[in-house]
Amino acid sequence: MEQLIDRREFSAGWKTADALFRNPEFPAVDRQLAAHLIKIHRQTPRLARLQASHRKWFMTQSMYALCMQRATGCDVVGLHASRFIETVTSIGVASRNTADAFLKELLAYKMLQEIPSRHDKRIRNLDTTPASDAAMQGWFMGHMNGLDRLDGGGRVAACTKDPLLFRLAQPRAAAALIANSVWRHPPDSIGHFLSSEFGGMIIHEFIFEIADFTAVGDRVTVGPVNVHSLAVQYGISATNIKRMFKRAQQQECLGWEGSRGRKVLWLSRQFLDDYLWWQAQKFAALDEAFHAAVAMVRRGEKNAPRFGP
Repeated sequence: MEQLIDRREFSAGWKTADALFRNPEFPAVDRQLAAHLIKIHRQTPRLARLQASHRKWFMTQSMYALCMQRATGCDVVGLHASRFIETVTSIGVASRNTADAFLKELLAYKMLQEIPSRHDKRIRNLDTTPASDAAMQGWFMGHMNGLDRLDGGGRVAACTKDPLLFRLAQPRAAAALIANSVWRHPPDSIGHFLSSEFGGMIIHEFIFEIADFTAVGDRVTVGPVNVHSLAVQYGISATNIKRMFKRAQQQECLGWEGSRGRKVLWLSRQFLDDYLWWQAQKFAALDEAFHAAVAMVRRGEKNAPRFGP
């Protein structure tokens, strides 16, 4: 591994959320990520549903982190139904019934597979599949690419050369974000979008459409946005999207300007700042986890950090 990673590439250390948020290039990086995630959804909409809401994001990341730490021949470490349910209920993101239904959905979509237990046939062991691996790796690498854009680092190249970096970093980043109160409890301005099915993707659509992040009169222009087209694209009702918009309008977080047929959407600077600050938490956690993974590999460590209760 010493030959694969130049120590000088990462000598500056990981980026804090504050440093990311204050970087003038960060909005463009987040726009790039939005385009990446929108593309993933369009190519594999079934996979995208796994993180369609903030609650599903926590469950998906928790599920994957448990899989990453499963040790060969040790069935009690890793993912099985009871451990997953205990994990997500302990952090308060889902009820037992919701967690159980989520696992069944993953199995039905071939995102998880059952694997035999060597020691106890009563244990229902679960593991990822090539499809779920590709989805999570794509999500992770999209963030690494954004961080590389900010400092010219070689995170993508390093993770491509040694996949162990991803397997070590993902559980660490997931645990950090679960413990992060800002990430757990986003501001109300964006929170009602994130708690709604595909509300986060709707915000990604906003970000992707912004050509200039400079605020004029405390507003940032998004451009023409068609509610019905968004409803068709994400398989949700236009009524649900209009409900998200209405609440945001009441908070003066977004609105429309222009004449009928030529209306364009705007976001308040506060809405955009709240969202970028929240996103900065995730980028920072992933960057810290990547740097920690590099250090672990250099020390010869190959086991993912413990995740869950």
